[in-house]
Amino acid sequence: MDKHNSSELLSSDFSLSKNASSDSLDSDSKSSSLNSKHGQDSPHVLGDIYLLDGEKVTSVARDVTYLCPYSGPSRGVLKVTNYQLHFRPTDAVPSQGTLSVPLGVVSRIEKVGGASSKGENSYGIEIFCKDMRNLRFAHKQENHSRRGIFEKLQQLAFPLSHRFPLFAFSYSESFPEDGWHVYEPIAELRRMGVNNDMWRITRINDKYEVCDSYPSIWAVPAAANDDLLRAVASFRSRGRIPVLAWIHPSSQATITRCSQPLVGVSGKRSREDERYIQLIMDANAQAHKLFIMDARPTANAVANKAKGGGYESEDAYQNADLVFLDIHNIHVMRESLRKLKELCFPQIDQTRWFSGIEATCWLKHIKCILAGAVRIVDKVENHKTSVLVHCSDGWDRTAQLTALAMLMLDPYYRTLRGFEVLIEKEWLSFGHKFQLRIGHGDERHSDADRSPVFVQWVDCVWQLQQQFPTAFEFTERLLITIVDHLYSCRFGTFLFNTERERVKEEVKTKTVSLWSYINSRQDLYLNPLYWGPSSFGASSPPSPYSRPQVVLVPVASLRLIKLWKALYCRWNPTMRQQDPIYQRTRELVALRAQLEAAAAAAAGDHAARQHRLGLTPPRVASPHHV
Repeated sequence: MDKHNSSELLSSDFSLSKNASSDSLDSDSKSSSLNSKHGQDSPHVLGDIYLLDGEKVTSVARDVTYLCPYSGPSRGVLKVTNYQLHFRPTDAVPSQGTLSVPLGVVSRIEKVGGASSKGENSYGIEIFCKDMRNLRFAHKQENHSRRGIFEKLQQLAFPLSHRFPLFAFSYSESFPEDGWHVYEPIAELRRMGVNNDMWRITRINDKYEVCDSYPSIWAVPAAANDDLLRAVASFRSRGRIPVLAWIHPSSQATITRCSQPLVGVSGKRSREDERYIQLIMDANAQAHKLFIMDARPTANAVANKAKGGGYESEDAYQNADLVFLDIHNIHVMRESLRKLKELCFPQIDQTRWFSGIEATCWLKHIKCILAGAVRIVDKVENHKTSVLVHCSDGWDRTAQLTALAMLMLDPYYRTLRGFEVLIEKEWLSFGHKFQLRIGHGDERHSDADRSPVFVQWVDCVWQLQQQFPTAFEFTERLLITIVDHLYSCRFGTFLFNTERERVKEEVKTKTVSLWSYINSRQDLYLNPLYWGPSSFGASSPPSPYSRPQVVLVPVASLRLIKLWKALYCRWNPTMRQQDPIYQRTRELVALRAQLEAAAAAAAGDHAARQHRLGLTPPRVASPHHV
């Protein structure tokens, strides 16, 4: 059996050593956070740790006990590097493997017990993680090891709070492909057919002066001059004006995105904004109406008027229909995930499993996001009508809706490389605040800006995969890998809040892209059931077995939406799949490639044979004697 799937046989609790992979379903998602290319190509090996380029051991504590909630206590050696926490058991316990956790995953660290603590394992450290688990280590008071480990963990898990750089700026591994070149905004706009008669590319924000949270390159209506764009920016929250996200290749119906208008309680109006919205509507000749999809619940949108925000009045915006999608804010989503964690870790109460899931409202929120994206798709695809999407500031729920709708509409984004482009475009370049929402290197774990907005969107993508298993070039393994490295701080991809900040911090030259890593081992993520054209090897002819790619319209119903156990429940051994599914998937991908190559060779031989027969003069029949 493949060594990276040994965890799926439940042979260890937290197995991330070189002979085993993650205890999650994704061997790559955790071992990638640890051992580059399965821990075999790293030039740095120190004892039992495979160190990444730029990683070094900073603290060691012996005779520490890891208190596993499933297999019980295990005594061993705890090491802290500038990237990971590493625990190797010294007990000969077959159920225990090596535990390794990237420090970027850590949300907070607390001391347990004091000098007067009595009883075994009552004195130590508890680590609360962002990936739905907690870790507890017991120290012996006489060893005086807790203080040093605690201080080093605080410093290295939250480097920005202690004025140190994130690990991504120390990590320097090279890969065959530079993932920073995956997304080129001009190339992506040209793929969609821009520039054209109705839309133009502008560099008005080249120095991020019009909107500091938008990308430097936009696509806007061709009839809108730069003065109009600046005027519109002054009427939109944070200067986030409506710009093009996606354009339908045949109908020219568009999805545009922005933030709320600054209407306020007095009902302010902006002639420039109203004219600009009309230009977006006019850019689509097949419809005389525009749908404005406001992601918020109606009550929230009304309440925002008191803060100077609000929503578009249908009286002011002629031929525009306003629809509220009833998706709740970041605080509601954060609380929902907290309840889900309590349900899934450490123990699962079998008697209240379904009622517990319902009480979290997590699946209800997933349903609302999917339903909102389906409404956008319906207007664009079936009614050939353009849609404008916004929430309050346009960087949370707006990104969820536009990226999900584009995934349903455009099969390119359902390829592995296209999915990377989609994340770069709709999430990273348009300023989803990853730093604030995730808290990279920041010890303020209770910050009100923390929220699982991006993870929630990835969950929606997984729901699409479940309903359309042949429509995606990649499997859930890619999704889990992305979520793990959202936290890990090994790569520069998800660091900082905006494109402007990443340019200022020189992320593309000083850190490694996550896509470099993923694209160097793409075979791990490919879906053997995929029927569409591949995003890799574009110069090769399309497979004769590809099927026409269609628009995906999922059923946004709680009858079909499921809890993603492979992500949320992966630390619980009783909830893991016991079949080595990832190894089987890789075998199927390889087998499919072999069969397609054999079929192509046979087809070539047949064509050559037919060609030879065509060149050979016909045989003259022998005279027939009567």
